[in-house]
Amino acid sequence: MKRSYAPYVYDIAEALSNKFHDFHHFNKKNPLDELLFILCSVKRSEKVYLRAYRSLKQAFPKFQDLSEASLSRLVSEVSWGGLQNQKAASVRALMEAVIGRFSRPTLTPLKYMNDEECEKFLLSLPGIGKKVARCVMLFSLNRKVFPVDTHCWRIARRLRWIKPSGTNGNCTSKDMDRLQEKIPPELRCSLHVNMVSLGREICSARNPKCRECEIAPFCRKIGVKEVWLDSNKTRVTMSLISSKQLSRKPILL
Repeated sequence: MKRSYAPYVYDIAEALSNKFHDFHHFNKKNPLDELLFILCSVKRSEKVYLRAYRSLKQAFPKFQDLSEASLSRLVSEVSWGGLQNQKAASVRALMEAVIGRFSRPTLTPLKYMNDEECEKFLLSLPGIGKKVARCVMLFSLNRKVFPVDTHCWRIARRLRWIKPSGTNGNCTSKDMDRLQEKIPPELRCSLHVNMVSLGREICSARNPKCRECEIAPFCRKIGVKEVWLDSNKTRVTMSLISSKQLSRKPILL
């Protein structure tokens, strides 16, 4: 049975690769480093979480040092950008869980697990969901999976590649599996990193720059509203103005 992939997925992957060159966003080759890197990145800007991760690695260059650190020391070292208490507790819980399974602070044994076993173990770790698990598998273990972050989800919905299974529009674990199946395995890494770049630079949540978008010809623009600017360059919505006030060219939001 031939698998049905997302519409124009090969064309879109090629266009995004030509635009963003498969930039990997500083993800790590070591799976435990990647987990720590992601924990540092939660609810922080790129500049802040890169600094937080660098500070953590400078303070604890070896995983053993990190596993033996006091909670107060961890709080101090991950303080960049706030939420340090929660992040320090997450790091502590993560290290304890890994050591509990493998007797030392390492995720090297994951290399010898198949995809199902690997994902199952990662999901068993405290605070780790399917997106994070698949990031570790993709960047650190070279598995052909597709992590669905907020940018990938937003872009996939605008492309009409997927409809949310729930009523609130959020991406569920089931939705992540459905979207992954719509993307050819050989394109998953490239599409993920380039959709993250696209989401950050062009296809933003509130003000997407549709005229600058490399994949605009393929996009159904689901959920994107058109508004116009009047002669005074004032931003207004369609429902609040008459046709006489509209300029000829719409601005896409």
